[in-house]
Amino acid sequence: MLRWFWRAYLGVAVPNGVSMGEIVNLRKVRKEIKKRDQAERAVVNRIVHGRAKAERNLEKTRTAKINRHLDAHRIEPGDA
Repeated sequence: MLRWFWRAYLGVAVPNGVSMGEIVNLRKVRKEIKKRDQAERAVVNRIVHGRAKAERNLEKTRTAKINRHLDAHRIEPGDA
């Protein structure tokens, strides 16, 4: 409860414009905070780890070309 108070006092967890004098369901407030934090983390992860579809397709195409090249130049037992 004290942690929630300080978050609310600092302006982090005031849900939907609720003032400090109103009664709120702390479970809902915690869920809102958690949901907001997860959304922010998701945005950061998309920026850091995400790639455009064109980049993924380019990498897939390059990998396929390299594999074809290696398979074409493979020396089988008995060929040498």
